[in-house]
Amino acid sequence: MDDNYLSGIGMTSQRTRDRLIQILKDMGIRNKEVLEVIRNTPRHLFVDEALASRAYENSSLPIGHNQTISQPYIVAKMTELLLANEKPKKVLEVGTGCGYQTTVLAQLVDQVFTTERIKALLFQAKKRFRQLDLYNINASHTDGQWGWESQGLFDAIIVTAAPKEVPKALLSQLKINGRLVIPTGVASRQKLSLLTRKENHFERQDIESVSFVPLLGGQI
Repeated sequence: MDDNYLSGIGMTSQRTRDRLIQILKDMGIRNKEVLEVIRNTPRHLFVDEALASRAYENSSLPIGHNQTISQPYIVAKMTELLLANEKPKKVLEVGTGCGYQTTVLAQLVDQVFTTERIKALLFQAKKRFRQLDLYNINASHTDGQWGWESQGLFDAIIVTAAPKEVPKALLSQLKINGRLVIPTGVASRQKLSLLTRKENHFERQDIESVSFVPLLGGQI
């Protein structure tokens, strides 16, 4: 791939990315590694070329199939929550989508296992991973609400669509002291939460109100 296309020009240039990073800092993102990875990740590769000029706005954008790429702030916040305390080595992501959140994670942890129920989205995401020389990502076309039992237990799990309640299968695939970052709820009443697995219980911390597409079952 052309290096100029990767680095971006005009509305996808480094200067535009730097403005986004300042916005994220102003919104409370503090993890320097997360900010640096988002600064250097070419978000314009993950949206339709017609939307590339908007790639470094702090907004969600459509990616087809009634799905969206999350706004950079949400990606940064969820990643920051996942990395708090001890950095996880093995992470499960439920909902690959266009692969942007996956790409950010893959630059910060040893291994990412990611699931996507929409085959066409997963196909495109895997092409992007190869373009960016990311080889620590394992991707599966499957119903992510069941996790990836054959690969568990995980140090951390991140869910990029909102179920009404936290799937029990995901809780069971977390290691002790493992962290699950997940939005839950319906329509305009969703909360982003952090759940930490302890020996005999889960600690839950509600972080903030969010708006995600619903987590659906099945494969297409």
